[in-house]
Amino acid sequence: MTQWERFLDTFFNAEVLTRYTPDILAGLWVTVQLSLLIVVVGIGLGTTLAMLRAYHIRLLSLIIIVFADVFRAIPPLVLILIAFFGLPNAGLFLSSFVVLFAVLTLTLAAFAEEIVWAGITSVDRGQWEAARSTGIGFTGTLVWVVLPQAMRMAIPPMTNRAIAITKMTALGTVIGVPDILNQATTAQSFSGNASPLMLAAIAYVLLFLPLVILARWLESRFVWRKA
Repeated sequence: MTQWERFLDTFFNAEVLTRYTPDILAGLWVTVQLSLLIVVVGIGLGTTLAMLRAYHIRLLSLIIIVFADVFRAIPPLVLILIAFFGLPNAGLFLSSFVVLFAVLTLTLAAFAEEIVWAGITSVDRGQWEAARSTGIGFTGTLVWVVLPQAMRMAIPPMTNRAIAITKMTALGTVIGVPDILNQATTAQSFSGNASPLMLAAIAYVLLFLPLVILARWLESRFVWRKA
């Protein structure tokens, strides 16, 4: 067997690929579910926190700032291990899926809060004053005038951050979440062949490459608008 044939047999073994493709597809579905939930809930929570921070209630703002700083500072893997292996000692048992969802959602929310807050603070003060002068209350001004402008500026960095964090669903393999990587490593162990890992890499490319292209398009589009 030549080196090229050995390479193909190691990474593109047709028999192994055929046998374990259904498992990788099952893991892909789990990854898609997790990613959608994390993005929707994480961005929603982060935006809500940024809006609450706009009311400048000192204690509430302090709590939000501490939350954002802590979850941006601690590596998600550390939080995943603490939650999955530590919480049972305190009598709280969570499934691996819930742990991964909760940690990555809170991590994305922390980044989203800072991104949206930066957008809110960048809106010219005159926009606030003009809206208030028409009789719109503070909440109405925030929701209907300021937030739309803030979100337009926040979309490019928010998209990039969401992609970065949803790719971290692969960390779930350390606690047994049956995602793409978990299915691939399990298949690799049983087959003694690296082809399932190559199949997982292809699945990740098919899943996230369109999102990366979308993020690049959004970034260029909104930079053009700003100019």
